[in-house]
Amino acid sequence: MVTNIVTGAAGFIGSHLVDTLLSQGERVIGVDQFNDYYDPLLKWKNVAGFMQHPNFRLVEADIQLLDWQMLLADVDVVYHQAAQAGVRASWGAGFRSYTERNINATQVILEAAKDAKQLKRFVYASTSSVYGNAETLPTYETIVPQPVSPYGITKLATERLCDLYHHNFGVPVCSLRYFTVYGPRQRPDMGFHKFFKAVLDDRPITIYGDGQQTRDFTFVSDAIAANLAAATVEAAIGEVFNIGGGSRVVLKEVIDTMETIVDRPIRREHIGVAMGDARHTAADVTKARTILNYQPKVALTEGLIQEWEWVKRLYQ
Repeated sequence: MVTNIVTGAAGFIGSHLVDTLLSQGERVIGVDQFNDYYDPLLKWKNVAGFMQHPNFRLVEADIQLLDWQMLLADVDVVYHQAAQAGVRASWGAGFRSYTERNINATQVILEAAKDAKQLKRFVYASTSSVYGNAETLPTYETIVPQPVSPYGITKLATERLCDLYHHNFGVPVCSLRYFTVYGPRQRPDMGFHKFFKAVLDDRPITIYGDGQQTRDFTFVSDAIAANLAAATVEAAIGEVFNIGGGSRVVLKEVIDTMETIVDRPIRREHIGVAMGDARHTAADVTKARTILNYQPKVALTEGLIQEWEWVKRLYQ
């Protein structure tokens, strides 16, 4: 039986990954600190469905305080999803948590991974934030990264660390640059969750800037499929892949679609542009399609309906 470690197992993407691996008959060790970046009760809800599963074990701890050599002894795949997320909170005094939880925590795992004899893959969850305001849209993996947020800086640094451990010690790494993942269990600080919650509360939504910014939105099940492929395709080792939803959409148009889904007008309040937010993102997924056989399957409207149904269940 394949044994996996999923860090950030109680988070948005991590919990979906655990669900999928368990459904495929694999063994999962979930690692999560349950920190208070957002309400830990939401994270406990994310893991409630598999806490009693016979093939699941939860390790509730800070990544930097664990004995990773012991944890990795019989592990085949590490899916490193844990991170300090959020672009806007990465400025100022909050920056230390980004360096600790993104760079230092990953280095601790990589250091142990170089001696893990059974380890076949280390899949690192990176982000489109490494590109910043990319000079080419859609953006392909060899474009020079130019992060515009401290968060993006720490994720790029961690990607580079993964590369170093691959080239110097043979750690079988693969990095996935996620483009705005959404769907059920999305973090409450992320746009669609905030927008749908505002609709339930009959409040206006807050839009940074003019609403003409564009994003490549990726449904969570597509991100999970990319992780599973990255863990099994031999040619993925040592590579970086864009994981996007397949289309670039103007934010204003997304909100128009949401109005149709919720069947009511959505009031909008525009405020200043947020520091660290890229104006446009768009993923060229040619490389992922070619090597990982990645093909985003969930269209934006379908994915938004699924998230809306989940948000209603969560808060009503």
